[in-house]
Formats: sequence, C-alpha cells, structure tokens
Amino acid sequence: MKAVPIRTGMTDAAGDVPTREAMRPLCVDLDGTLVKTDTLLECFVRLLKHHPLQILLVPLWLWRGKAQLKRELATRANLDVARLPYHSELLEFLRAERAAGRKLVLASAADVSIVRRVADHLALFEEVLASDGTVNLKGTRKRVALQERFRSHGYDYAGNDASDLTIWDDAHSAILVNTSPRVSRRLKAPIGRAFPGERVSARMLLEAMRIQHWVKNLLVFVPLAMAHQVQNPELVLSSVLAFLSFGLCASGIYLINDLLDLDADRRHPTKQNRPLASGALSLRLGMMMAPIALIASLAIAALLPPAFVATLTLYVVVTLAYSLRLKYIAILDVVVLAGLYAIRVLAGSAATGVPPSPWLLAFSLFFFFSLALVKRFSELDTLRRDADGTKATRGYYASDREQVASLGSASGYIAVLVLALYINSEAVVALYRQPTVLWLICPLLLYWISRIWLLAHRGQIHEDPVVFALRDRVSYVVGACVVVVLFVATTGLVGQWIRFSAGSDRISPIVAPQR
Repeated sequence: MKAVPIRTGMTDAAGDVPTREAMRPLCVDLDGTLVKTDTLLECFVRLLKHHPLQILLVPLWLWRGKAQLKRELATRANLDVARLPYHSELLEFLRAERAAGRKLVLASAADVSIVRRVADHLALFEEVLASDGTVNLKGTRKRVALQERFRSHGYDYAGNDASDLTIWDDAHSAILVNTSPRVSRRLKAPIGRAFPGERVSARMLLEAMRIQHWVKNLLVFVPLAMAHQVQNPELVLSSVLAFLSFGLCASGIYLINDLLDLDADRRHPTKQNRPLASGALSLRLGMMMAPIALIASLAIAALLPPAFVATLTLYVVVTLAYSLRLKYIAILDVVVLAGLYAIRVLAGSAATGVPPSPWLLAFSLFFFFSLALVKRFSELDTLRRDADGTKATRGYYASDREQVASLGSASGYIAVLVLALYINSEAVVALYRQPTVLWLICPLLLYWISRIWLLAHRGQIHEDPVVFALRDRVSYVVGACVVVVLFVATTGLVGQWIRFSAGSDRISPIVAPQR
C-alpha cells in the first residue's frame, strides 16, 4: 500500500532539529481510536436510511471483498467527518506531538476517501494509509505497509483492538486507546501511552434504551383503571405483560431511530450526548440490542391475545414509518405521535379484553397532540435568532413557532372539554358514586396544560414534555390531586362524610344514586 502524502517538512515548534522521538513517526488508527465509532457501520446505517433498497447489494459487494464493500459504502453514504465523535484526549495529545515536530500518519482500514477527508478536516497528518477498494488495510496488511514505509520498530502505533496486536508487535511502542483488558494482556510491545475509554455500564445501556420513556407505556393500564377492574389479578397480569412488551418494543425502535439519526443528533445541543451519537456506546452493540429488544417484545406479546399482537405490530409499522419519513412532514408528524399514544391505550384494551372508551380515546388524542406540539415548539424555540424565519427543522420554520403554540394550546383545552363532556355522560354515573367531584379534575388539567405551555414559551422545556413532567414537582402534585379526586369520586367518601356530619341517612343532593 502506497502512502498518500499530505504535507511534509515537519520540525519542532521552535524550528530546531527534531528530537529522537519526534523523528520517529506516530501512526494512528481511525476506527475506535481517533474516532469513537466505526466508519464502516456509520456508512451502512446512512445507506439504510437514505437508500434502503441498495442494502440488497451489500452481499454482492462483500463477495467482491471487504475493501470493495468499504469503497461502495463510502461512495454512497456521504459521511460527515466533521460530526464524527473524536477522541478528545487523544486529539489533544496529537496536537501537542505535531507542535513538537513529530510526523503523524493516519493509518486506517477504512476507505481512503474517508481517511483523506478526516485528515483534511483535522489538519494534523502528513500522510495517510488506507484501504483502496482492492486491498483491505487491516491487521497483517497494515503491518506490512508500515514496515515498507518506516521499517520494523521505526514507528509508534496508536490502536485499540485485537487486530492491532500484530502491528504493535512490529512498532517501537504501543499507544493504547480504549483498549480492553483482554487485548492489553496479549500485548508484548512496550506501552508508550494509554488513553482509557469509558466502559459500557448498565446505566449507559438503560439510557440508550430510553428507559425513562417507558412511563408512556403506563397508558396500557388506563382502560383497566377506567373500567374499575384493577382488582382483577388476571387482567392486571395481562396489563403488566403488555407494559413490558411495549417497553421493550419502544426501546428497540428508539435504538433504530438513534442509529438512523446519528447526523441530526450530533448537530443537536443535547441529543449529541446520547450514547450512540457520542460514541460512548458502539454502533455494533446498538445494532445488536435493537433486534434483541424487539424479539423479546414479541415473545412476551405471544402470551397475550392475538388482538394485542396486531396492535403491537401496528405500533411498530407506524413508528418505523415515522422514523424514516413521517417525522419530516409538518403537522402530520405530531398527529402520528398523538396516534401512537392512542395505540397504547388500544393495546391495553386488546390485552385485557376491556372495550376501549370512545371518550378516553378522544381525550388521549387531543391531550397528546398538545404535548407533541410542545416538543416541536421547544425545538423551534432554538431557531428564534433566525430573523427571517427561513431556517427549517423537520418541515417547520422558525416563523411557525407561534402558530404551533396556538394549535397546541387549543388542542390541550379541547382535551379538557372532552373530559367535561364525559363527566356529564351516563357512563360516569354507572362507574362513580360521586361523579360531580370529577369536575375538580378540569381546573387541575387547565392549570397543568397552561403551565406547560407557559414554561415552553419561557424556553424552560428542552425535552419531551412527558420526560419533563417526571422531573417536575408541580406535575407530581397535580397528578396526586387527580388521583385523590378519582378516589373520592369512586368511593363516595364526601357523600358519606356529609351524611355523617348531618346526622341523617338522607343522601346529599351532590351524591349520585348508588349502583
């Protein structure tokens, strides 16, 4: 493999004769070392997102050789090297070495088109060695190329995994970057420097699975609770299984969505810290976790009625369609998000056999449509500085901000109206001893929805409003008040207290007839 020169004539910072160490080149690997990701997998997921049908050609490219596969993927993926998660500590070290006059070489098994662009972006490397569509420059082949260029033990090498062991054996010293203890124990070369990486923890895995978003799946319990069947252990067990199935399914979809949205997440001020986008969690592990979560979800769903399996399948189809295309269509995206909440309610009905209430579905649709618009409003809030309103995100422009707020507020208040109409329906009289008490929920919801939108206008909501509510004390207080109102309306405690205080068996006018 022939080295590709980029710049020459390096000396130390003062222009003096380079030191002995500075004269020895430092060769640096790319995938897993300089960047905390795998550029081959990065290209693969981008191809999957933008040209999904071309994935069918991957076996043919692989049959022609790994180097050919890398060339084809690199040509079609248009990888944004400026947004890759670089190893910051290693970069600081490389900049210091370059300032001291040391020659840096980027030696990678990635395709040369990607390696050159990384070298140009960082402006640190004098030469690059990379796969060229014919030769896959990995392991022994990279070692031979470095031997031909710098002779054995005439260079230092920075790498990260087992394929680099043969190169370290030939190098003067090894620089370890995010190297596992298993690989380190097999190393024979002297260690010049080590840059330990962040180890994968249970907390990181749960964060990637968005375990905090499982709270949304509590909606599967709502049909059971509204039908006052929470004392039926068999139905409660079915709801628990439905909750677990939906939770695992949602986690699998979140992982897929994060894989497909790497570029967008890395441009976002907070999403760039997500495990996959930041490189803290490898793409390989993420691509393994997603199908495992989905398979586990389907295994649990198989224990429930076929209607639940059908509802779960509908959720998967709609969610994938949202991730791939629908989230880029203004207004339709939030309608779909609201619909996904309604699907959770339907899934709870399907799992338990409790018929879904039309009132509940209508309330859910308007209520969660409002919350979905809060999320979009918060995203548009970051574009307020664009004076002409021409900057767009997911089909919205900065100038749409106030219109989105109007639609969201109106939808939230319509949800309260649906609740008020439900309280006056005959269904309430059959389920609650004191339905009149339920009217107290209306001002509570009016307060909570108005407060959420007020905080959004102030720029204090930067995430999913459901996740925000989990960290908001006021939301817990409002939720507790709603639970108390429901309990009182169900048990009729107020009516009993009035009768006891009056010393009479006469039923108070505010108490509905007993069932």
